[in-house]
Amino acid sequence: MAAASLLGPSPSPISSPRRLLPSSLRLSRAPPARFRRSFAVPAASSSPTSPLEALIFDCDGVILESEHLHRQAYNDAFDHFLVRCPSSSSSQPLHWDSDFYDELQNRIGGGKPKMRWYFKENGWPSSSIFETPPSSDSEREKLIDVIQASKVGAFVDWKTERYKDIIRSGSVEARPGVLRLMDDAKGAGIKVSVCSAATKSSVILSLENLLGLERFQSLDCFLAGDDVKTKKPDPLIYVTAAKKLGVQASNCLVVEDSVIGLQARLLTICA
Repeated sequence: MAAASLLGPSPSPISSPRRLLPSSLRLSRAPPARFRRSFAVPAASSSPTSPLEALIFDCDGVILESEHLHRQAYNDAFDHFLVRCPSSSSSQPLHWDSDFYDELQNRIGGGKPKMRWYFKENGWPSSSIFETPPSSDSEREKLIDVIQASKVGAFVDWKTERYKDIIRSGSVEARPGVLRLMDDAKGAGIKVSVCSAATKSSVILSLENLLGLERFQSLDCFLAGDDVKTKKPDPLIYVTAAKKLGVQASNCLVVEDSVIGLQARLLTICA
């Protein structure tokens, strides 16, 4: 299963030492200059004569430039629930800046795992949900659930609903060339799939709004973070997609934007 940037210009070097990738990967910049996202292009691992049977897209950062929207939704949620970590010298709620979030999303896949990792590293926070930092595993999971991704009592999926509000506003469009690429692939008899680590309801809303209902329903496979037990960089989502599509992993091309997404693709070859 190969991975590539089909949407960006010619490769250019990465300047930030925090985002160095294995030497087997080369990088190219994503089109919008205002965002510092990048597509990584590994050297082809399948035979040059292998037929391309499926094109698999990540969603956030590939179909749409949405990582900054997720960061905004997280910060709005932290502010709403007055989330404060003990390691912070500020009395203000937790705030993830763009540099940190860019690094975080390349390290940890999925919303809940991001918060779990951050709170383990920086101390579990106080909040309007728990006045003192939660001490038991059940309390910690409730905190993350309330902020992120499920209904808990009177609290309903605050961060994800905030993200959906941004998508519903109509201010977000599909990245240039994505829809044409999907249509051209389908027209050539190549199967088209979307695999995202994000919450399923938010991915569905994004795809329905950006692809259109007909194009979304014509996808040959659609998987979200809710559909698999382990998130990227674990290869499970791509292994599952290949099985559902009925194709060999080596005959799939994956379009990804993050380091962990590419790691998932590379591990799929060995799965």
